[in-house]
Amino acid sequence: MNEQPEKTREFIENFIVEELEIQNARNRGDELGSDEPSSGSGAFLQTLALALRAKSVVELGTGTGVGTLWLAGGVDENGTITSIDREAEHIQLAREACEEMEISTQRVRLIHGSPYDILQKLTDSGYDMIVVRDFSGDLSELVDHSHRILRTGGVCILVHALHGGKVADLAQRDEVTVSRRELLRNLRADRERWTCSLNGLGDGIFIAVKN
Repeated sequence: MNEQPEKTREFIENFIVEELEIQNARNRGDELGSDEPSSGSGAFLQTLALALRAKSVVELGTGTGVGTLWLAGGVDENGTITSIDREAEHIQLAREACEEMEISTQRVRLIHGSPYDILQKLTDSGYDMIVVRDFSGDLSELVDHSHRILRTGGVCILVHALHGGKVADLAQRDEVTVSRRELLRNLRADRERWTCSLNGLGDGIFIAVKN
């Protein structure tokens, strides 16, 4: 199968134009070295949240707020996004991004702390969607707690699923790549609990729907 031409990928990624406030958040992320979701990934997250009529979303790994702002455009106007990041500077920059876009603190709750520790405390079946950018914790616990907190039909999204394309290259055997590869395979194999797919937006988006 031929690789997707670079011009086609660029067209897809930039087809939905980012709002200026999201571009500003992305620029801050570039300066900080934060690996933000691509524009195409952000548009996908927004569209999916809208299709789910999501009212309660949790985001593990806020970064400078690019994904958070995209999600805010798709979540119900009375809904809430809970976004958690272990870096205080990320939370501060994301807060500035939300203020620029005039998103209230009632719609987006920004929490500084360990995403995986806080995930364990979230309500059973209380969320429509969980978006994962932070893969630094126990990945088996991530899967179990994601399943626990999602309602039936809720969706777990893994952003940067392909880890810079390394996951797709079986010759890449470093610890992080192998761990990410096993995570995707384990989710795919768990057909009783999840229905999964993988797309090529950004650095790969893995979608797992709770059965």
